[in-house]
Formats: sequence, structure tokens, C-alpha cells
Amino acid sequence: MSDLSTRLSSRTAPYRAVLASRMRSQRSHRASFRVDLLSSVLVGVVELAEVTVLYLQVDRIGGLDLAAVLLVFAISDTGFSLADMVAGHCDTIPTYIRAGTLDVFYLRPQPLLLQLMTSDLQLRRLARASVGVAVLVVALVVNDLTWDAATIGLLALSLVCAPLTFAALFVWAAGAQFFLVDGAETTNAFVYGGRYAATQPATVWSRPLLVVFGFVFPMAFTAFLPVVTLLDLDGASRLGLPDWIGWTAPLAVVWAWALAALSWRLGVRHYQGGGG
Repeated sequence: MSDLSTRLSSRTAPYRAVLASRMRSQRSHRASFRVDLLSSVLVGVVELAEVTVLYLQVDRIGGLDLAAVLLVFAISDTGFSLADMVAGHCDTIPTYIRAGTLDVFYLRPQPLLLQLMTSDLQLRRLARASVGVAVLVVALVVNDLTWDAATIGLLALSLVCAPLTFAALFVWAAGAQFFLVDGAETTNAFVYGGRYAATQPATVWSRPLLVVFGFVFPMAFTAFLPVVTLLDLDGASRLGLPDWIGWTAPLAVVWAWALAALSWRLGVRHYQGGGG
């Protein structure tokens, strides 16, 4: 066990050193760092206000009331913020490719994807995640939940699966950007559009959106379906799915990472170098 711990510590040392230097550099500019934190919180609060104002005008939308949609928003927003902090830096691949600096990563004896993920760490994204966590606490209080093993298990499952699914979407987009160097907006439509869709009830999506964000990129499995299962609502049956479908979120994670792995592998094989 000690040998395994030593080897693991040794292999992760370069990544930890880079991440520590990134965190120190951000904290060294304190005024800028505080403004970044504040702006991230404000963005989260504005998006929460958008959802809240909408649901204050009606009793229910898509089978969810305000309390239920707060739980959907909290799980999806927290999951996306954590995934964005870990894998969001993969968005910069087109910049590296155009500048010819991606080749530098190939010279190092570490996996390319791990190097990209650890090449930067934006601490301000933690502030955004704090909004989701605060909303989650409120949502757990205002919803009528029975605190048994099934409730705790499904809630924990959704909080683990949501960031993994969003992280897979970032990696899928990174792989696609090897082909779409000047078309990053195409993948952003799925990544950030998927995040927005995940904060809404899937029962109001049109059929094309349901196909794209319900099954191809399983955004409905990040929060909506676990929440309707958790609250025993009829959201899943409205989509023609069984009421227990929220428990299958891990299968959605596997599917999302299979897509991400395929996209990343094809993208890396397609890349022929920056000519530097």
C-alpha cells in the first residue's frame, strides 16, 4: 500500500506543482481575484433569478413547481461548475493549435488530456459552484423529502454523476475542436446550451432537443430525471420513461464518457502538428 501511495504521489507531483503555481499566481493579484470571484457569483445569481422569476409567475412548468426546479438548478449548476473548473480549460485547444503551442504538450511524458486539464485552474469557478451549493441547501429544505437511505443515495448519486457527465461533454468538445479549429462556437452550443438545458425541466423540450440533450448528450440525466424520481413526480412518465429512470444516471455517465473518449481519440489522431 505504501509503495502504491509513493508511486501515485510521484506520478501526480508534476500536475500538483503546476496547479499549485496557478493558484498562487491568481491569489497574488488580490484585487483582480476578488473581482473575478464576485463576477462569478453574480452570474450565478442572475441565472438563478431568471429561473425564479419565471416560476413565480405560474404554479408549475413541465410538472415542476418552484421548489422542485430549484433542486434541478442546484444539482445541474453545481455539477457544471465543478466540471468547468476541472475540464473547462480544454476549451482553449483552438488557441493552442492556432499558436502552434500544442506541440509543446506532446514533448512531455504525460498524457495530453491530463496536461491540458491541469495547465490552468480558475479558482473563480469555485465561487460559481458556491451559488449552486447554497441553492441546494435551500432546495433540500423547501422540498418535502423523506430522508431515508434511498433519498440520500439518489441525491449523492446525482451529485457525483452530474459533474462527471458535464466533464465528459467538455472532453467531447475538445476532441471535436481538433476538426473545428475556427468553429469553437459549434461545440459551445452543445456544452453551454446543454448546461442551460440541464437547469430546465426536460418535459418542456421540443422533440429535437429531447433527442440531443436527453439521449445523445444526456443532460436530462444530470438533474431533471434524478429529481423527478427523488420527489416522486410524473416527469419521467411524461417522457415515456419509467419512474425509476433517475437511478440510471451512472449509465448516462458511461455513455457520455464513451462519446468523449471516441471524440478525443479521433481528434488526437487527426492532429498533424502546428508546423513549429
